[in-house]
Amino acid sequence: MTTVIDQAVQAQLIASTPESRAIPACLRYERDDPFAVRVSFPPSASLDGSAVEWTFGRELLAAGLRGPAGSGDVQMWPSGPQGTVLEFHAPEGMAMVQFDTGDLLRFLGRSYTIVPEGSEAGELDLDEGLASLLRDA
Repeated sequence: MTTVIDQAVQAQLIASTPESRAIPACLRYERDDPFAVRVSFPPSASLDGSAVEWTFGRELLAAGLRGPAGSGDVQMWPSGPQGTVLEFHAPEGMAMVQFDTGDLLRFLGRSYTIVPEGSEAGELDLDEGLASLLRDA
């Protein structure tokens, strides 16, 4: 059974100048971390030439497709009939990226085939997690 989903997508970097630009991104979901989704951007998409990855809750993704969601480093909201904006906050600054809502919906649906919504806690191996913490202490 599939335990990881990687989905390549195109996004639009929303800039303060009149020009926005298309950037590649990859959405990732892993059964081993069932509450989280990741979005990564290649070095060419960042100002300092470094690859960037953000991790946030799958629940936030689901909520942000329906309406404004998030109050921390990652916020999102629908933007028009076919777009969804993700806003990322870091000490270095803020970035806004618009994704095609259909791409996000397909990714979310695929993640639910691996771990159905509401059953995430059943996927966690708490004994192994605790043992790992104690080994590292």
